[in-house]
Amino acid sequence: MNSNDQNGNNDTAELLGGAPFKEKGQATGFEPQKSKGGQTAFFSVWDLHAYYDESYIVQGVSFDIREGEIVALLGRNGAGKTSTLRAIARVDSPEVRHGEIWLDHKPLHDMSSHEAARNGLGLVPEDRRIIQGLTVEENLQLAQIAPPIGWSIERVYDLFPRLGERRKQEGTTLSGGEQQMLAVARALVRDIKLLLLDEPYEGLAPVIVQEIEKTLQQIKKLGMTTIIVEQNAVAALHLADRALILDMGQIVFDGTAQDVLDNEELRHEYLAI
Repeated sequence: MNSNDQNGNNDTAELLGGAPFKEKGQATGFEPQKSKGGQTAFFSVWDLHAYYDESYIVQGVSFDIREGEIVALLGRNGAGKTSTLRAIARVDSPEVRHGEIWLDHKPLHDMSSHEAARNGLGLVPEDRRIIQGLTVEENLQLAQIAPPIGWSIERVYDLFPRLGERRKQEGTTLSGGEQQMLAVARALVRDIKLLLLDEPYEGLAPVIVQEIEKTLQQIKKLGMTTIIVEQNAVAALHLADRALILDMGQIVFDGTAQDVLDNEELRHEYLAI
């Protein structure tokens, strides 16, 4: 990086309220602000680099989350949001080639996706992955087939009454909003410590988005640590405590959700809203 590029990045960092980010190998960007409030981080990502074959997608991402926080991971299309979430979840693609991922003092970076799930990580993918041929209840029972077990199925039905009403209905025949509820419910019946939500509002009518928002607000009240990736940035910001903004695979902002809502220049530059 030449000196003019470095100075330009530092100017942008000051605009965003962060400190200049020191170069680490191939990654450049801005150092995320550390978690505020004096609490020890419950979940941490340190200098994460991930690739699809030779395409360098996640470029030195670092951040901390305190227990009980909801963090919105935002950015334009192609910024690396879902790739970062998938890297955290330890799925096969993208391939993590460098970095550390810690959840409640356990090194997820040394684990497979199944091992990470057994250690408290719950991913709700964008495509929901409802199992064809199984009823709502059978989808939930299958999620509990191996320990650790989380919520009881009846507790899930208390949170999602509509799923209780349709417990004998095949899961793939539910409406889009109901399938999203089922996808979240399958995560909750596991004993999870960190909930990862990938585009929970994707493809849903506005009235259904409002229903899902109410559900996520209930989960927030329970104090469940959550990362939400969502193209509907305003909806995610109203739910979240903090926001991380990605641009070209690097974090360019780490602050409160309200900071983003109040900063029109920042929203226009990185979220186009």
